[in-house]
Amino acid sequence: MGWWRTQWALLTVAPVAVLAVLGAFIDPARTWLLAGAAVLAVLGLLCTLLIPLWWFRVHRWEVTDAAVYVRTGFFRQVWRIAPMSRIQTVDTVRGPLEQLFRLSTVIVTTASAAGAVEIRGLDHELAAELAERLTVITQATPGDAT
Repeated sequence: MGWWRTQWALLTVAPVAVLAVLGAFIDPARTWLLAGAAVLAVLGLLCTLLIPLWWFRVHRWEVTDAAVYVRTGFFRQVWRIAPMSRIQTVDTVRGPLEQLFRLSTVIVTTASAAGAVEIRGLDHELAAELAERLTVITQATPGDAT
């Protein structure tokens, strides 16, 4: 949850800082700019504290010998299933923030028009093991004849 909270905090800090700096230099609009910065800071703080709790409750993933299952979403929840026979590539990605938290994202690319299935925020060692496991399973799975 720390990774999600940090993302929200960083998303909030930039616009609050811009409004505060503008408020410090633009005297006629100072009140409105600083009020906007304060409101945005409060909303950002609430999002930083509460949204990761909700995401933790709704984001799920599972890998079986038959498929990769991923549920994501906030208001609109999406349940994606990638059959092993349709998997084309398995990648792991670590952005700067993920590296800081020792996390990775596993990206499972299929022939689907909906795009890749992503499992975000995994411990980097678990992500490496998962990518290796998926590679072994997909190599042993015959291709889809459809």
